[in-house]
Amino acid sequence: MKKLTLLTLLLFLSLQTKAQDLELLLYAKDDASKLMENYMNPVMEGMLFSLNNGWYHTAKTHKKLGFDITFNVNASIVPSASTSFVFNEADYQYLSLENGDKTATMQTIMGDDNTQNIVVSTAIQGKTVEATKFSLPNGITGDLPINAIPSPMVQVGIGLPFNTDLKVRLLPNINTDDVDGSMFGIGIQHDILQYFAPLDKLPLNVSILAAFTNMNIDYDLQNSSSMDGKNQKASFAMKAYTVQAIASLNFPFIAIYGGVGYDFGNTTLKLKGDYELEYTDAGTGMTFTDAITDPINLDFNANSFRTTLGARLSLGFFKIYADYSIKKYHTISTGIAFSFR
Repeated sequence: MKKLTLLTLLLFLSLQTKAQDLELLLYAKDDASKLMENYMNPVMEGMLFSLNNGWYHTAKTHKKLGFDITFNVNASIVPSASTSFVFNEADYQYLSLENGDKTATMQTIMGDDNTQNIVVSTAIQGKTVEATKFSLPNGITGDLPINAIPSPMVQVGIGLPFNTDLKVRLLPNINTDDVDGSMFGIGIQHDILQYFAPLDKLPLNVSILAAFTNMNIDYDLQNSSSMDGKNQKASFAMKAYTVQAIASLNFPFIAIYGGVGYDFGNTTLKLKGDYELEYTDAGTGMTFTDAITDPINLDFNANSFRTTLGARLSLGFFKIYADYSIKKYHTISTGIAFSFR
């Protein structure tokens, strides 16, 4: 359960048991950022697209002071092209393949098992030293029912004047000895059919939505680190934005809804702190040490046009809904809501 909870917040944290393997990337110094970027990219993009879903299950806004409480789960499906990447030796200064090939297909975090060994070399006192060799940690697709990025959350909407809903979403904070994480989002949905009387008498509703989600995670690496040093920590921050035009046909027991719009946002992933690296010259057996500070600072950006179609079943104030969004990472959303007025 703990592993799955961390996975939900940030799939990077599911690598907790493989942290020593990832730390070996730091021996590559400048190359570590590029390799980690290729390996982690589907999580960073998938989480952004996942967080931008589930904002609505109807285009109809509440009456003033009406409200709803929604329990929602999104799952962004990882495209097959994002489960692997091409390792090209020419792109790296310190890395090569143990078998002598110049290129190889490597699995990302959302792929299968990695079997290729990567050799890390570096220059110490004017000599090229083979520091270590490793394979990238195996992907985690086998740990999931489907190869998708999940994001459960609780959302509250309240009716404001002028046929406008204010929406607030959150994920309960995680605060343990190793992990401190939180998520908060806010959105505004405004009915525009009210300006086109008498169309507002139809079961058709049309609204516009603008929403923002912010997630921050800090993971203390110090206790599990295989390297000497201090203040070792992984930090993750994501800002996800969506703007959409949405419509729904609302009948007494069922509603059909959909929308078109645009998702965008950015993510930063940082490894902070001091790390002491130990290199051994395979020829002489001599050991060298080096130290690096704040070695990883990555920025990921993602965007996509989107189209959504879904349906909602109404049993009085109790609602059940599901929808499917077509975008760069197709996303499924489903949940239940308690809606009043």
